Amino acid sequence: MLSNDVSEAVDQIDAALDVLTGLDLSGLSATDLVGVADRCETLVRRHRVVCGDAAVELSRRNTAELGGAPHKVLADWLRITPAEARRRVTLAEPLAPRTSLLGETLPARHPATAAAWRAGDLDVEHVRVIARFLDELPLAVSAADRSDAEALLAEQARLMRPDQLVKVAAQLALILNPDGVFSDADRAARRGFTWGPQQSNGMSQGRLWATPALRAEIDALFAKFAAPGRCNPADQTPLIEGDPTQARIDGDHRSHAQRQHDALSAIMRSLLGNPKLGQHNGLPVTVIVSTTLQDLQDQTGVGTTGGGTLLPMSDLIRMASHSYHYLTIFDKATGRALWLGRTKRIASADQRIVLHNKDRGCTFPNCTVPGYGSQVHHATLDWADGGTTDIDDLDFGCGPHNRLVTKGGWRTRKLPDGTCEWIAPPHLPVKGGINNHHHPDRLLRKLRKRGAG
Repeated sequence: MLSNDVSEAVDQIDAALDVLTGLDLSGLSATDLVGVADRCETLVRRHRVVCGDAAVELSRRNTAELGGAPHKVLADWLRITPAEARRRVTLAEPLAPRTSLLGETLPARHPATAAAWRAGDLDVEHVRVIARFLDELPLAVSAADRSDAEALLAEQARLMRPDQLVKVAAQLALILNPDGVFSDADRAARRGFTWGPQQSNGMSQGRLWATPALRAEIDALFAKFAAPGRCNPADQTPLIEGDPTQARIDGDHRSHAQRQHDALSAIMRSLLGNPKLGQHNGLPVTVIVSTTLQDLQDQTGVGTTGGGTLLPMSDLIRMASHSYHYLTIFDKATGRALWLGRTKRIASADQRIVLHNKDRGCTFPNCTVPGYGSQVHHATLDWADGGTTDIDDLDFGCGPHNRLVTKGGWRTRKLPDGTCEWIAPPHLPVKGGINNHHHPDRLLRKLRKRGAG
């Protein structure tokens, strides 16, 4: 429940919006309409200030108090993506007041921008332009120069659009770092690789910021494996070792980008299953794919990997032609896995493979962690409390959610259909339930049943 003063203030805003949205604007002049739009835009921006403050304050609470990671609690409650919840905190955190360890109130990290933001003068995009500018400055730029630059951009942001502010920020960056000098620490801070969402055609786009060292290493590998005539999936036997013949080279019609893609695929295949890589969660480091015997026989549909990637059946069959296989049998009518029981606390490799197909990832509501990143969880009774490691009582849970199950904390139980239900402690502002993120087919089955009824 909101406190009385906060609740009253929100109620007043609600009531005013009820009045405003019920008014007829058709009789207003163009000048008046622009004036209304201007006033409302300021109100929207000030509304975002309050939302940002709430998100930042939530991010400062510990996981035990919230019953989960702050950004995921916010995402579940507001029905936004965890990435959007993180973005809101990242945007608002430098603009929010701070408190020292001694309880003293400190100004925001970007004080000039914060002042304009709280006055309703800045849009979200204005703030992002300034934050990006400050983030990309070399570490060698002094604190005084950073502060002056931030104040200048905040002042200009009150007067111009975000796309215009970008140009001012670019010129200011040239003034502060005219030679374009960046240190190893600057480069290391920006390194990273992320996947974009998998498209409807199965393709994925990645974004790589490579350090000079990583680029040099990749260049050396591509010099060999991405050369014309090598690692060509169109060849009956793609060439990995040895020199390609002129016929192979002449018959290679791939683009430079396609050859590099195929080279990377060949390098990855050479590593997967290598004993030198050890194990990950009790299994070899290799691709784990769940599918059905029917789809394999018909050569249609898709399989689901332990990372949540959808793999077309043609790709799965091609990959399986040079792999070791594990077969798991499921009941045809119910889809329940063959019973596998163990008296040990740790689940066997066979049981983990069953869970990759059954759960596909963490079973905590709305958690997106795939099977590769999940641990085995005792759903009904933990091993330490006398539970047994039987497949009927095992589910996947990522590390943070697995650790939430404590006395007085979260509980889990098995539903009749074999899914794992998570039950939240009554004092936490979170919701329990099951996780359908890894099983959209469950929702489709429900829709079909409703249609049949």
